[in-house]
Amino acid sequence: MNINFNGYGENVTTFIADSTLTEAGVPVKITGDGTVGKCNGNDVFCGICVGLRDGYAAVQLDGYVRMPAAAKIAPGYKKLAAGSSGDVAVNSTGRELLVLDSTATEIGFIL
Repeated sequence: MNINFNGYGENVTTFIADSTLTEAGVPVKITGDGTVGKCNGNDVFCGICVGLRDGYAAVQLDGYVRMPAAAKIAPGYKKLAAGSSGDVAVNSTGRELLVLDSTATEIGFIL
């Protein structure tokens, strides 16, 4: 693509990272008061972990995100949830989010 959506409406908040969250760049879910953990396949995610240090996670809750995808996803509003490999996939019980662009291995969407 000749355009870039990076930086649009980004909103990042710090949470406590539970023991399941060992890497950045994955969808996360709330697992307790002020705490997030890594999503399992089909989990609805609250955001994407963009940083992890000393037991804390920086989680992007709003804005444009580029993530690995389980498959190509058509642009438009789609229900998305965590895939089985730390990626994002279409899921009928997922969050409805705006997909802006996609390839067979990546997706760009607005949280």
